[in-house]
Amino acid sequence: MAIRDKLSGNEAVAIAMRQINPDVVAAFPITPSTEVPQYFSAFVANGQVDTEFVPVESEHSAMSACIGAGTAGARTMTATSANGLALMWEMLYIAASCKLPMVLSVVNRALSGPINIHNDHSDSMGARDSGWIQIYGENNQEAYDNCIMAVKISEVEDVQLPVMNCYDGFITSHAVENIELLEDEKVKDFVGKFEPKNYLLNKDEAIAVGPLAITTHYFEHKRQQAESMRNAKKAILEVSADFAKLTGREYGLFEEYKMEDAERAIVVIGSTAGTAKFVVDGLRAKGEKVGLIKIRVFRPFPSEELAKALAGVKAVAVLDKCDGFNAKGAPLFTETVSALYYGEAKPLAVNYIYGLGGRDVKTNDIDKVYADLTEIVNANKVDDPYRYLGVVEA
Repeated sequence: MAIRDKLSGNEAVAIAMRQINPDVVAAFPITPSTEVPQYFSAFVANGQVDTEFVPVESEHSAMSACIGAGTAGARTMTATSANGLALMWEMLYIAASCKLPMVLSVVNRALSGPINIHNDHSDSMGARDSGWIQIYGENNQEAYDNCIMAVKISEVEDVQLPVMNCYDGFITSHAVENIELLEDEKVKDFVGKFEPKNYLLNKDEAIAVGPLAITTHYFEHKRQQAESMRNAKKAILEVSADFAKLTGREYGLFEEYKMEDAERAIVVIGSTAGTAKFVVDGLRAKGEKVGLIKIRVFRPFPSEELAKALAGVKAVAVLDKCDGFNAKGAPLFTETVSALYYGEAKPLAVNYIYGLGGRDVKTNDIDKVYADLTEIVNANKVDDPYRYLGVVEA
């Protein structure tokens, strides 16, 4: 029977970590992810886990310690945000290239500068091509569930890649919501025992980790990484299906909300989906054919599946909580347009940059997006696909 509780997102993730009982957690505090290792260190001190907790002097060292533990054959986890993730940058690529299963909870926060501690997606989106699987949660329940599933996904034999469990700073990390927890034994059984095949402490088979790969080997190494990322899509769906059998909570690569006959749609990531769903309900009550797609898995990107889901709409607005600084659109928009390029139907597409630095997005903002989509459909063209929502223009 599920355990009903009221928890913040950070506390829920820390409880998931306690239930998983990883071998090693290395961490350095940074707002708004600080509570995750803080809560977890209390579990260590109280003897509720037998994890080796390693407090380090920087986020770069935290990821370095996780890599060292992972290569030794340990199930490893950590958490960070914003500039902490940026300080890990070098080591993110090394963790992925070494194909080390581990879970990093990224509590999304704006990257400096200017200095800002509030939520947007510039941190994890900046790391989108580092070779990590990226899963995003809308609320506390999803942050908890995704943390548990991420462990199993990362350890699938033909994947063996690190996973980012991303959720919105303060909005999800610190807000208290009702949540359903699994019993400790069910989580333990679900993730199973970590049994690595290639690791440094395996006395029966010596390996090298992080060797020099010059022109004769580097290209093939990267090709193998790419294949692992391709394999991750199937693994994510299979693990999610197993999780649904256990909990009744179903997860896919993305969530379709009232998309059956939608003519206008929004594509979005994270907590803003909740606000947008409220607007969709209101517009549906007025007879408007609108819908929403909430991206859950950004890496690997569900291109074919998304193109199919959007095939019936006339116009789509892609909402990005970060900018791409390429003068043509932000990350989610460019990925979505790329997906649509090879699809049979090509709805008109527009990009909205919103919420940078924690700027509130309200229901009237989402209403405006759907109203703009109506104008786009009527005109049958997009004058300027690169737009800003809720910014004060100079």
